[in-house]
Amino acid sequence: MKKNLETMRHSCSHVLAAAVLKLYPGAKLGIGPAIEEGFYYDFEFSKSINEEDFSKISDLMNQIIKEGLPFKKEEVSISEAKKLFKNQPYKLELISDLEKEGTKEVSVYKTGDFLDLCAGPHVKDTSQIGPFKLLSLAGAYWRGSEKNPMLTRIYGTCFPTQKELNAHLQNLKEAEERDHRLLGKRLELFSISEEVGGGLPIWHPKGAVIRQIIEDFWKKEHQARGYEYVYSPHIGSINLWKRSGHWDFYRENMYAPIVIENQKFLLKPMNCPFHVQIYKSKIRSYRNLPLRLCELGTVYRFERAGVLHGLVRVRGFTQDDAHIFCRPDQLEEEIVGVLDLALFMLSTFGFKDYEIDLSVRDPKNKEKYLGADKIWQKAEKALEEALKKKKLKFHRAEGEAIFYGP
Repeated sequence: MKKNLETMRHSCSHVLAAAVLKLYPGAKLGIGPAIEEGFYYDFEFSKSINEEDFSKISDLMNQIIKEGLPFKKEEVSISEAKKLFKNQPYKLELISDLEKEGTKEVSVYKTGDFLDLCAGPHVKDTSQIGPFKLLSLAGAYWRGSEKNPMLTRIYGTCFPTQKELNAHLQNLKEAEERDHRLLGKRLELFSISEEVGGGLPIWHPKGAVIRQIIEDFWKKEHQARGYEYVYSPHIGSINLWKRSGHWDFYRENMYAPIVIENQKFLLKPMNCPFHVQIYKSKIRSYRNLPLRLCELGTVYRFERAGVLHGLVRVRGFTQDDAHIFCRPDQLEEEIVGVLDLALFMLSTFGFKDYEIDLSVRDPKNKEKYLGADKIWQKAEKALEEALKKKKLKFHRAEGEAIFYGP
């Protein structure tokens, strides 16, 4: 997203918040960032609202935009900020967190009589905000944790011109008509039954035929590239997941233990520990490396009900998974091979527009990750060199690595 568009959308989210507070004076403010397709703002309302309320909110937003109110930035002390937001508990929580980090001053932005805790930037005044549209409502836990209150999230979008906004809204309409959940039902490919449970798709005969064709193709390509096919069980002893680190670092995404004959088992969220067990099952020579193992393994992950979405976000899915055991001197070459396979699969199925993130550790929070610095540095460097060798553009995403590796 271009910076000036992001700034305009962020400013529009402030106008949304200003309008909401005028119409619903008791509303509590969460946060309101710009996102890839527009913006959102989270609120706690004393009474529920619905999309029919968007009309009056939009009318007031348009009034605020026409007034050309400036966005005025001011640096205030932590104590002053607490006074300014004394009736806004979520803002007070954010201020307290900043205080714990040692922050002495915070920035606030004033737009007319609306004040928000914000780092900015913003457009010069509200007249510089282009045409907008409020799109939908959703529930969102404060700070993404189900332990916190559920807030109401209002989504919107904003563009520099009406023509661009209309084009985007048309794209959204067409995407809705092509929604895979509707097509899946209409074409009798799959269904999701509440009796079975949310996020647990059932494949019907027609869908199973398509799936089998894809899986047969996948197996053939992996075998041609030196992979050996394996199978692993759907559950494993809790000791396995403690040993792998999943129990300590990934537990919130796993289902509760199943007790069988006084022994605890867990539904597998990943296939990794099982493939490691295959490697460990006998003494192996460095001469026989690399060993490439692959599996279409069905895994189960605990996803909150609010984020489940057709086949895009599920609780049970079959993962095209592989693990390569190799010598350090083979590492870069093997990564290049994986990249070749991934790019081949994407192009075969018609995916040409994608971005590459190199997910690495957050150097400031190393306690979130397993393994020594030396190994992490070697792994991250090998990944980066392989991407450069393939001349692939990538973004280095700090803090996005999984706990056991980049």
